[in-house]
Amino acid sequence: MLQEKSVHMRLLGPHSECSTQELEAPGFHQKADVLEEIKHVGKLIHRRKASDGEGGGDTGMTQQETAPVPALSKKTEQPKECFLIQPKETNEDATKTRKRKKKKITDVLAKSEPKPGTPEDLQKLMKDYYSSNRSVIELEELTLPDSCFLKANDLTHSLSSYLKEICPKWVKLRKNHSEKKSVLMLIICGSAIRALELIRSMTAFRGDSKVMKLFAKHIKIQEQVKLLEKRVVHLGVGTPGRIKELIKQGGLNLNPLKFLVFDWNWRDQKLRRMMDIPEIRKEVFEILEMGVLSLCKSESLKLGLF
Repeated sequence: MLQEKSVHMRLLGPHSECSTQELEAPGFHQKADVLEEIKHVGKLIHRRKASDGEGGGDTGMTQQETAPVPALSKKTEQPKECFLIQPKETNEDATKTRKRKKKKITDVLAKSEPKPGTPEDLQKLMKDYYSSNRSVIELEELTLPDSCFLKANDLTHSLSSYLKEICPKWVKLRKNHSEKKSVLMLIICGSAIRALELIRSMTAFRGDSKVMKLFAKHIKIQEQVKLLEKRVVHLGVGTPGRIKELIKQGGLNLNPLKFLVFDWNWRDQKLRRMMDIPEIRKEVFEILEMGVLSLCKSESLKLGLF
């Protein structure tokens, strides 16, 4: 018993304040056993640390010895640009990714066959033009009677042959015409250059008829008014803008007019017809409202589409 107490005193250490009474207390031996086991585990841990320290010392030295010496500072090199080589597109890929171009009217017309104008084309243009600002009753009043239309050009005629077909009694008509400030036949085209072409191409038809140029290029409107007042004119060829101004100023009277021919099928360099140009289309319809519609309904005036 005394030996166990001495052992317990050694475990507790020399500075322990435990008395002999506490050593003799019940349950003390169990505590002592636990302390002994803790001390034993502590020794094992201490030994393992010591062994690790000896082995690790060499590795630490080797790491220090083998540590690379820092290189001398050099100028920092700027990063170089890198370009990726893209694979070339094949013809098939290019056609697939290529955007579709919008078709122009010139491209469409160049590939399609030209179609001759018809009276229905003029009627439809008038309806589309006036539908936004005219009532249903007013649109009916603007409708041209079918009887006022002459045979349209089927694109096989020259101007002379077409005029001979629609007006076979031209010689008799021009002999009976003696009114000034008026014409028997009026041909409306899109430009002054086209008017000159038409005048040259109707030589076989006109004979010795008096023809007058009714366009604005190099000719003042006052001069044209004076010429119409001085002499009798049988044929007038011009643009709708100048013809409209002559009617407004009273220089041209439409009542003796017997034939009104539109240069309908001819196309310019952009393949536009006369009525495809908004400004010309507007002026043509204004001329129709200046007395042409009433003359057509009275059947004293005939319309032709060349």
